[in-house]
Amino acid sequence: MSRRPVIGITGPDKGGLSAWLFTARAVRKAGGRPVRIQPHQPHPINGLDGLIIGGGADVSPKLYGQQRLPELDEFKDRGTPGWRRFLGIVLFPMMFFIRRLLTTKTGGINTGRDELEKGLITAALDRNLPLMGICRGMQLINVVAGGSLYQNIEGFYEEYPAIRSVLPRKRVEVVAHTHLAAITGVDEMHVNALHSQAIDRLGETLRISAVEANGIVQAIESGGNHFIIGVQWHPEYLPQRSSQRALFRALVNAAAKHDRLKAVRA
Repeated sequence: MSRRPVIGITGPDKGGLSAWLFTARAVRKAGGRPVRIQPHQPHPINGLDGLIIGGGADVSPKLYGQQRLPELDEFKDRGTPGWRRFLGIVLFPMMFFIRRLLTTKTGGINTGRDELEKGLITAALDRNLPLMGICRGMQLINVVAGGSLYQNIEGFYEEYPAIRSVLPRKRVEVVAHTHLAAITGVDEMHVNALHSQAIDRLGETLRISAVEANGIVQAIESGGNHFIIGVQWHPEYLPQRSSQRALFRALVNAAAKHDRLKAVRA
């Protein structure tokens, strides 16, 4: 019986339990063995076959050469009919309530987590370890690769609906002929939206693989053969969507191949 690839999943010391539970479940369903990694509970990179950098607090702007801007109110879900919000709660009660009961506010800066994950991403890139970034995780991968972020994206939504929801209500376009398009098998998808920051300058060796109508980058990937996928949404909260399950399968499959190559070289 083959060994299940070990997939590290990062998160904060406080909060983030629902993200861990849903992401770990997605990894298990894809054939991997999840390992939780936190600032107080690190894990050696050599013991991993793949790595997921999870969502959460804002990435410190010092990491991309900026000062932190004064905090603004998070953009709201404007103009959404009440019946749609109610219907979403009725259709997806487990994800809606668990996320609100078990998570803490994602704003603010977590320096310890920044340092932990920056080191893990750098090590993963050096070792060609399969890598996925979710929301904040995608943003930090971009920063480590030399890119920068918009600290607040409220201005992008002056002419577009400002959706902030755990439900798949935001439409994004998948760029043709990308790894993301091959993995998901679609040219557009509806995803959730829980972020208030986004990619500004793209990191070196990365390319854009999904965008929304106002130009905000919704997914990135490696411009070469290294398995790197970053998504601005939370696929762990969308297990009912085959395109989102496919992301975790692709990561676990890439991790299994990396493990086999590592065994051959040893």
